[in-house]
Amino acid sequence: MPEGIIVKALSGYYYVKPLREGKISPEDEIIQCRARGIFKKKGLSPLVGDNVIYSLTENGEGMVDEINPRDSELIRPPVANVSLAVLLFSVREPDLNLQLLDKFLVHIEHAGLDTIIVLTKQDLADEDGEAIVHVKKLYEQIGYEVLVTSSRTGSGSEEVRKRLSGIISVFAGQSGVGKSSLLNRIVPGLSLETSEISMRLGRGRHTTRHVELMDIGEGGYVADTPGFSQLDFLELGVEELSSCFREFTPYAADCKFRGCTHLHEPGCRVIEAWEAGEIEDSRYEHYKLFFNEMKDKKRRY
Repeated sequence: MPEGIIVKALSGYYYVKPLREGKISPEDEIIQCRARGIFKKKGLSPLVGDNVIYSLTENGEGMVDEINPRDSELIRPPVANVSLAVLLFSVREPDLNLQLLDKFLVHIEHAGLDTIIVLTKQDLADEDGEAIVHVKKLYEQIGYEVLVTSSRTGSGSEEVRKRLSGIISVFAGQSGVGKSSLLNRIVPGLSLETSEISMRLGRGRHTTRHVELMDIGEGGYVADTPGFSQLDFLELGVEELSSCFREFTPYAADCKFRGCTHLHEPGCRVIEAWEAGEIEDSRYEHYKLFFNEMKDKKRRY
């Protein structure tokens, strides 16, 4: 039976691109498929990015018969087999929001994906670019790859495109930061709808309505997803939070108490590292903020 990859899911239909020898076949047409009822009974739902076995039906459409094992699965956005998360945050319009960036990083770390941070709208930065230099240094010290782009000038776009070749990646980040504009730069002729920033609200309209894989060439596929203004922590246990802060890991194993929350315990190596300047103030403050937010949510639910 033929295999394919789901490149779009919309209104109960799954759009499958045929695979030949494990690779997407550019010359084959996308097949509009329904999913077998057995998935619903098993509590399963096909996702964009799924490698599936399908069959053709009499009306020229298809039926998704099996879902092959997934390498990864994201809840929000709902996409499978992603190996890289690309977090886009603008330098200006909207202003860089490190709290939201750290919240995204927590969720991506929990999902077990590699991450690159892409700072967009370099052309709107202050003349000396001090904010970019500071943020780039901060996150590179933690171990994240940081790229800087401008869709207006094209700066950094080719670097991003090369980084995404040969893999499925997911674009995520604050609304209005230029996800569609960057994709339009990476893929000539794509012409995704873009939206001007609402200066009154300080954010952009959501221009992307569903998850869809886009072919960017050289075997790379990007899941462009609806913009997010907030994430919740309901799928993440509070005891898992500290492991999602990479720079805590070398110190946490040496804390005096097992199950240390890194908030107030004596002999906490994470607190000591923060006090010594080895952990950035903003990162530790966001950890405490997220910890308390998670505790409040657990109490309410």
